[in-house]
Amino acid sequence: MMARVLYLDCFSGASGDMLIGALLDAGLPFDLLRGALGSLAIDDECAVSVERVSRSGVGAAQFIVTETAADAGSHRHRHLPGITKLVDRSALSVDAKARANRLFRRLAETEASIHQMPVEKVHLHEVGALDSIVDIVGGVFGLEWFGAERIVASPLNVGSGTVVCEHGTLPVPAPATAALIKGVPVYAAGSPGEKLTPTGALLVTEFADEYGVMPSMRIERIGYGAGSRDPKDYPNVLRVLVGDTDTPRLSNRITVVECEIDDMNPQIFGVLMDRLYDAGAVDVFYTAVQMKKNRPGTHVTVLVPPGRREAVSTALFRDSTTIGLRYSEVARDTLSRELVSVSTRFGDVRCKVARRDGAVTNVAPEFDDCVRLADQHGVPVKDVQAAGIQAYRES
Repeated sequence: MMARVLYLDCFSGASGDMLIGALLDAGLPFDLLRGALGSLAIDDECAVSVERVSRSGVGAAQFIVTETAADAGSHRHRHLPGITKLVDRSALSVDAKARANRLFRRLAETEASIHQMPVEKVHLHEVGALDSIVDIVGGVFGLEWFGAERIVASPLNVGSGTVVCEHGTLPVPAPATAALIKGVPVYAAGSPGEKLTPTGALLVTEFADEYGVMPSMRIERIGYGAGSRDPKDYPNVLRVLVGDTDTPRLSNRITVVECEIDDMNPQIFGVLMDRLYDAGAVDVFYTAVQMKKNRPGTHVTVLVPPGRREAVSTALFRDSTTIGLRYSEVARDTLSRELVSVSTRFGDVRCKVARRDGAVTNVAPEFDDCVRLADQHGVPVKDVQAAGIQAYRES
């Protein structure tokens, strides 16, 4: 059995715009990306484009965000609640919204720790600027579109020397970047300068299932994404390789975190679930159980990528009354997935298409798209769902 794999070759570091450029070069449709970003309702503030460029003789796609507002270049800073509103009102999938919000919360918590202040009062500085918001949301959308069952990243080249930012001249990697790459294999090579940015660190560490050399795979697509600088001694690009791997799907590992709770206000369980998803959980579910002394309780099960186990554990200990957790690592089998946009009589609907060994096994219209179109046309949601499935089958 084959599984879709995506390899991030970060030999020149990584940034949000480099990653998006590489994904576009590897086949991500620009119109779909532009539509997803347009749903953030910031068209009056910026425009996005893609250009073919060369970096030390290597052809690449450069993703460009151009600020169009009257105060362009002023690096307007947004707080976390404002960014969350931008994401929540977008047309991204539910999973993509959750991931994007999780990334911005990770960044806010990192900045809060560095500056010793509450998360709610943190200005997100460079990553709160418009271009970085677009890079992070666009990166989440693009990586989701490829539907890779496994994402592997090379060790990250962070660069060396110093970088000038909001707080002056800082060592490379800058404090926020250094905090985001804890536990990740990194190195410094090449001429001095910042090679790994906070946006790049956020996206790679969020999506990478593992780090190392390129896995055994049959390469189908290759993409190069260009950074803004063009040094003479190395190609400032991030390379993405997409293909199928001979490694069985069952090698896809997931960590299961479990506990039982019988002494917590039930109103808190809803908040706890949100916190666990923010921390990186893939799935969270509650099961009613009968515990010692005949007390009714709740069995909490959390599925999480191995690299996010500690964040989920911290959330459980902080936001619930549990005093102990159990861990186990299990194999899981997943289908390859991709998002396909289809046209219906109600409007365009994105469908999540699942395949096994190349054969389509399931087509599911994105629920948020269906609700939005149903509200616009005053029809039942099920009618839009049926139209989406029919449009895909006829395409």
